Amino acid sequence: MRARLYGLIAHLLAAPPDMATLADLARLTGDASDLGRPLGDLGEMARELSPDALSPRDEACERLAREYHDLFIGLGRGELLPYASYYLTGFLNEKPLARLRARMNELGIERDPSSREPEDHMAAILDMMAGLIVGRFAEPADLATQKAFFTAHLADWGPYFFRDLEKAEAAQFYAPIGALGRAFLIIEQAAFEMVD
Repeated sequence: MRARLYGLIAHLLAAPPDMATLADLARLTGDASDLGRPLGDLGEMARELSPDALSPRDEACERLAREYHDLFIGLGRGELLPYASYYLTGFLNEKPLARLRARMNELGIERDPSSREPEDHMAAILDMMAGLIVGRFAEPADLATQKAFFTAHLADWGPYFFRDLEKAEAAQFYAPIGALGRAFLIIEQAAFEMVD
């Protein structure tokens, strides 16, 4: 379940969701828990955007693409820069990226050749965590390895990024994703603190 949640958030941060993803998200329901509330909100947002007679498919896709662009791309730059280097140093392509690349090499994780983004993009790091859990790069990583990766590459900036996403001016669909990511990383941090 952890890997699926990492993968879901990574997928939503890598690109605006397509209609198939939106249909899957529309099936989400929530509860009163810290993860349940944002999951329910995300499901509700997806249901509101699902195509019907009043909201054709192209309109929903355009709205999501516009929101994604405003948040992460923009004219010159988006409202948020989803990179570890930026959050930790104020600049892109800095030491956090170099440290991540070194760790990727140690773990046998190769850069996706089709990606134009640096490896320290939040979506890429979350995807790496999912891969470590399920063993996409080798055998599934033990909890100590997962904890070391999380601590080195997510814990010190991830919650702040998701807090910023949750409160971003351009975020409507992405606001519950910010809340979900923030709550999930807080839970992960607490769980990893129990790992020796």
